[in-house]
Amino acid sequence: MPLHDEISHKLKTAFAPSHLEVINESHQHSVAPGSETHFKVVVVSEKFIGLSLVQRHRTVYETLKSEIASGVHALAIHAITEEEFSKKQKENFKSPPCLGGSKKD
Repeated sequence: MPLHDEISHKLKTAFAPSHLEVINESHQHSVAPGSETHFKVVVVSEKFIGLSLVQRHRTVYETLKSEIASGVHALAIHAITEEEFSKKQKENFKSPPCLGGSKKD
């Protein structure tokens, strides 16, 4: 199973999200074509109610610990509640451009 699908499956199982995006952003970085090393996840779940940003990120990292240990180099996390999601624009979830390696220019 591709890593993208594995990440999606684990996040769906752990958080029962009302909205989930798992985006492979590896192509924006200095990695081989077809790599699965840089991801952004947007997870909207009521399971984040009452948790601080750090606690939310920790729960996502814990859920994906085997993927992180086996090759995910970067993980941008947007872990929010349904109420927070309804207040935000999709624009808020854009990733900054890569400034490392051959993509620095």
